[in-house]
This record gives sequence, C-alpha cells and structure tokens, in this order.
Amino acid sequence: MTQPTVLITGCSSGIGRALADAFHQAGYRVWATARKKADLATLEAAGFTAVQLDVNDGLGLGQLAERMQTEIGGLDVLINNAGYGAMGPLLDGGVEAMRRQFETNVFAIVGVTRALFPLLRRNKGLVVNIGSVSGLLVTPFAGAYCASKAAVHALSDALRLELAPFAIEVMEVQPGAIASSFGANASQQAEQLIDQASPWWPLREGIRARANASQDNPTPASHFARHLLAAVQRAKRPRLLRLGNGSRALPLLAALLPQRLLEAVLKKRFLLNRSL
Repeated sequence: MTQPTVLITGCSSGIGRALADAFHQAGYRVWATARKKADLATLEAAGFTAVQLDVNDGLGLGQLAERMQTEIGGLDVLINNAGYGAMGPLLDGGVEAMRRQFETNVFAIVGVTRALFPLLRRNKGLVVNIGSVSGLLVTPFAGAYCASKAAVHALSDALRLELAPFAIEVMEVQPGAIASSFGANASQQAEQLIDQASPWWPLREGIRARANASQDNPTPASHFARHLLAAVQRAKRPRLLRLGNGSRALPLLAALLPQRLLEAVLKKRFLLNRSL
C-alpha cells in the first residue's frame, strides 16, 4: 500500500507538534509547517518534511502546492491547525485585532484548503479543521477568538457539503482545554493590549484570567492527538469531534443554562459584576 500523507499547519509546538508525532508513529508521511524558520530543523530531525509557511501568505501556499504536486501528487489528510487566541476587550483591540484574528483562524483555512484542493481531490482526502468549544460558549475578553471559532464551525459545515461531490470529507474538531503554549501566547497577547488608558484597566485581572482559562486542568496534547488520529482512521469518520477537558460539558452548559444565568456566571468569573 502507498504510504498515506498528512499535512499539518502550525507544528512548532502544542497540538500541531503532538499531531505530527502521532501521525508519524502511525506510518504517515508528515508534512509539518511552521511559520518561523528556526523551528524547521527540529521538525526535520523528528522525521517530518518541514516547510516554512505563513498560512496567510498566498504565494507561499502556491509554492507548497506545486512542491507537493511534484513530489507526491496527492494528499490524504489536511489538518488546518494553525491559529492563535486574541484576548482582551473587543473595543480595545478594535477592527485591526479582529481582522488579524480572522485572517489566521478563518481565512487561512479557506486559503490552505483551496491551494491543496487538487491534491485532496486526487486522493479523495479528508480535511480536518481545528475549531474550539469557544465557538459555542462565548466568553468576555475573548470575543474575537470566540467569533473566529464560530466561523470555523460554519465554514466547516459549508465545506462538508460543497466537497461531497469530490469524495472529500470534512471533520471539525472542537477541543476543550489542551496543554499547549496557547495559554502563554494568549497571555502575552493580552498583556500587550492591557493599558492604563483602557476603560477596562480596573478589570485587568479578569482579562488575565480569561487568557489563562484554556490551561485550567488541560488534557495532554499527546492524548488529544492519539484520539484525533483514531477518529481519522475510522471507517466511518465523525463529522464533529470533541476532545479534551470541558469539550462536552461547556457546550452542554451553553445549550441548557438560561442565558441570563450563564451571563451572571461569566460576569462573576471574569470580574464584570461591578460598575466602573
């Protein structure tokens, strides 16, 4: 049998790196992308085909597609994992912060999948989009991130229908809390935004609490990767997969708890139950 190939974006650390390790151990040829050139040597040493890629770079995507067409001719699994969490009040970040968040978390999924569509079509492949339970349970100080993940859910549903005639499947994964550098990166983003001139300055500890919330009792990334791999290898793959601490409880909470009560809980949790 021909060795199956997977391309995973955002493999420098966390979920992406864990997925690359799991698929490699399962016998896949792993194309692992990272935005920073400094990460490529480590990925190559692990046995992956390492590619420097900014998922927002159309030229880079075109070059990647051409290289894959020349070297392997087809693609079995594409995992759109690259992304980050913009934290802080929506009005502090403004339109520019929202645009950057959507460019990486949403627009890039369409861009990467579009570039690699001919390769996926040839192999009747699978597209895996990494969403989040944050697309279902919207929290304060993460509005741009929550909105981007809600958009991932919608576009995954649309892609599933539109790619069906080409025998390309689409799976959306909604992680809960997964051990990764996401929390540290989100905290760094939040600290850059928190400013004494902000009307929300008195609530800065609530902003910090939201930035670190994804690392509350997190599931190991290796555990997440193993279960996602198992789902990919099933004869009948799930259309939606929830993995990690809180991945089932939080969507259930959002669906069943009265909206006013849920808002009261969130206001208390993130220090918004006071007047400024």
